[in-house]
Amino acid sequence: MRKQGKGLFMTQITVKVDGMMCGMCESHVNDAIRNAFAVKKVTSSHRKGETVILTESDIDDAAILDVINRTGYTALSVSREPYKKKGLFGFLKENGNG
Repeated sequence: MRKQGKGLFMTQITVKVDGMMCGMCESHVNDAIRNAFAVKKVTSSHRKGETVILTESDIDDAAILDVINRTGYTALSVSREPYKKKGLFGFLKENGNG
């Protein structure tokens, strides 16, 4: 795990997923991700056609694609970026004041 100051770096992984049609589909994908990897948070949206994973671990893209594809949905692509905490006081930490 990478550290910066007091906190840990988190990564936001966004997976484009085809085939989710409802909230139960979202739950199915979320449960599969939670059972396969150590994640802080996972949310899926059938409307956006994506699953967003927040993790402190380095998860291999191929492993994510495999887990989602085994659920019966089709994982199309994976992108990742450093996670920046949002919220009322998030700007303070970003500017070094928090």
